[in-house]
Amino acid sequence: MTKLALVISRWDPQPWIDRFAHLAPELNVCKWPDDDTPPEDIDYALAWQPPDGVLAGFANLKAIFSLGAGVDHILREPKLPDVPLVRVVDPDLTMRMSEYVCLHVLMHHRQQRLMDADQANTDWTERPQWSASAMRVGVMGLGELGRDAAEKLVHLGFQVNGWSNSAKQIDGVTSFAGKGELDAFLGASDILVCLLPHTPDTHAILNRDLFRKLKTDGPLGAPVLINAGRGKLQVEADILASLDAGELGAVTLDVFETEPLPADSRLWHHPGVTLTPHNAADSDPEALCKYILGQIRRHEAGETLQNVVDRGAGY
Repeated sequence: MTKLALVISRWDPQPWIDRFAHLAPELNVCKWPDDDTPPEDIDYALAWQPPDGVLAGFANLKAIFSLGAGVDHILREPKLPDVPLVRVVDPDLTMRMSEYVCLHVLMHHRQQRLMDADQANTDWTERPQWSASAMRVGVMGLGELGRDAAEKLVHLGFQVNGWSNSAKQIDGVTSFAGKGELDAFLGASDILVCLLPHTPDTHAILNRDLFRKLKTDGPLGAPVLINAGRGKLQVEADILASLDAGELGAVTLDVFETEPLPADSRLWHHPGVTLTPHNAADSDPEALCKYILGQIRRHEAGETLQNVVDRGAGY
């Protein structure tokens, strides 16, 4: 019987165990480390922020699946087994991220937080409201998630630019590529949406030097940052400094340098900050279990795994 180990930190693994039991009773699902299955008997691992060294103990592992779109939480393991690492590419997850991006772009564009403050003060402040076509939204990272979010922003009427390592062709999106075109991309962004993976090249890319290159003469008066990518992309001290200096007008953060966000962080109470609990694209157990089962069945039948991570690139 094929054995799958769930190596999950910070999430309750039981919903995943229940889904797998319903969808594939022939699969032996082990909750690691609370199981007496010998580690050498494990065929596949499904991991989210696995403890150091656990995956290295599975001597006969065939593949590792990331429980989420990102894989940096797995690649940090120095003794990672030399087997395929598979990332999740699922329509449900992609749609959830696009919903999040559109929600927060629109929230800043329509100045909802300012109206929330007016409501609390029981007095409306008259302020102008622009059309979406007056706003330039820059999407950093045009993989599966970024591409879909960019397309949906185009449909909403925004001017959309995209930046990635290599040029992409997306209807309605102006593409910028590589380090040589980053500054031009930033200078054309009123609202910056970051959906980059975390790699050595993108570590701490969201810093004060970058914020100072964003468009400063847009309708909102100061640029806006939305990061729903990875926490290690951002320098939170620089975000706060740029907010205090007026170099950023507002930010939405779904991810953090340290998770959960420490209670003493200034981000919790800063008036220019909107926080969400890393739930922009929460994984749906039913959809992801079906995806992982399909991959396992393909592999057991001798077929090639899909969406295998290039470890050198980090995604």
